[in-house]
Amino acid sequence: MTDPRPKQGKSVFIRTYGCQMNVYDSERMAGLLKPLGYTVADAPEAADLVILNTCHIREKAAEKVYSDLGRLKQLKADKANAGVDMKIAVAGCVAQAEGAEITRRAPVVDMVVGPQAYHRLPELIARTARECGDVLDTDFAVEEKFDRLATREADGPTAFLTVQEGCDKFCTFCVVPYTRGAEVSRNVDAIVAEARSLAAQGVREITLLGQNVNAWGSAPPAGVAGDEWGLGELCRHLAKIDGIDRIRFTTSHPRDMDDGLIAAFAEEEKLMPYLHLPVQAGSDKILKAMNRGHTAEHYVKLIERIRAARPDIALSGDFIVGFPGETSEDFEATLALVEAVGYASAYSFKYSRRPGTPGAAMAKQVAEDEKDDRLARLQSLLEAQRQAFNQARIGSELPVLFERPGRKEGQLIGRSPYLQSVHVEAPQSCLGTIAKVKIEGVTPNALAGAMLKREEAAA
Repeated sequence: MTDPRPKQGKSVFIRTYGCQMNVYDSERMAGLLKPLGYTVADAPEAADLVILNTCHIREKAAEKVYSDLGRLKQLKADKANAGVDMKIAVAGCVAQAEGAEITRRAPVVDMVVGPQAYHRLPELIARTARECGDVLDTDFAVEEKFDRLATREADGPTAFLTVQEGCDKFCTFCVVPYTRGAEVSRNVDAIVAEARSLAAQGVREITLLGQNVNAWGSAPPAGVAGDEWGLGELCRHLAKIDGIDRIRFTTSHPRDMDDGLIAAFAEEEKLMPYLHLPVQAGSDKILKAMNRGHTAEHYVKLIERIRAARPDIALSGDFIVGFPGETSEDFEATLALVEAVGYASAYSFKYSRRPGTPGAAMAKQVAEDEKDDRLARLQSLLEAQRQAFNQARIGSELPVLFERPGRKEGQLIGRSPYLQSVHVEAPQSCLGTIAKVKIEGVTPNALAGAMLKREEAAA
């Protein structure tokens, strides 16, 4: 019987599409394969296994995957002619939504694995060595995945940490409930164990991830009495870990922004003053059609409460223009909401039909040229707000966590508390440290500053 385990020296290339959850999942897949002898390759040409970790949120996402598979088909054939067996896997949300279609349209694919099943990759690899044909695994087993996630190696002073997956909100434009499943929260003890492991490896900042991260809820940790915890209690608990100096979380839903989490912004200094809180639209009619479960007024008042708790908070949002039935008046309401809130950053998109979602079948689809015009107007306003927020930082002194070398010699790149990229001339020894920086200028996509001397930083 042939030993299905890969020999030492095999390599994997993982191409990641889409969101931060996928970045985290790709890191975990690499970690799961390491004990099997796989190292990470820089390009598919150097890999024995290629994984496309896909996203299904945006228009034509699946077609991009098939386009990439077309290129990989030729590469796989060339390698086969040279006597090298390369395996191809499609993972993530496109795999979940279109698993059977992938195996039909792209026979070159050896494995199709959904986002809640990638922890079984070692088993799937073994099966492909034993069986002819492709292997498909798109079962929803989130709790099992959480239980079987191996401790991973940190890569720098910042790290993502998944605490929640799935979504129960069923916004009519979104495929996440169908590709990621219902909301499931990871238990506190497992989260703390992973955070402690990351801290021991030099991680200074963790970002808690979830499709609806502020829907997280769990029983308190072992030995702690009390009712179920929310995300605010979790942030306070993680802040007690030595070495963890910064905590962030994304992505939040307005319906799950509770008093405990708002209070944590006011009281826990390690919780960074940055909040990504999507609203999607400013028209109550459109919000109802989207099944968002909140009004524009509710959102604005929520922002007021958050700012009262943390006056310096930087706000980020998501917006969709051209949702079915959106009139020019509805769009003007979105612009008015943006003006009222004031964003430090934002993501904005044209509505695109996602197969299987209620929005795809709605009447009064908006013309593409009208979507283009509205998106341009919205992005112009959001960009002006972003630049104004950045300009207002000039002259301030901010603690910056240095993450990596810059392009220029002697330059480091770090992050401000507001998640802005900051360029500074500093020695390599500062990597992984937090230091005070005086902001002196703004570039199109970053801040520029100078390190303060110790006596200045202490003043």
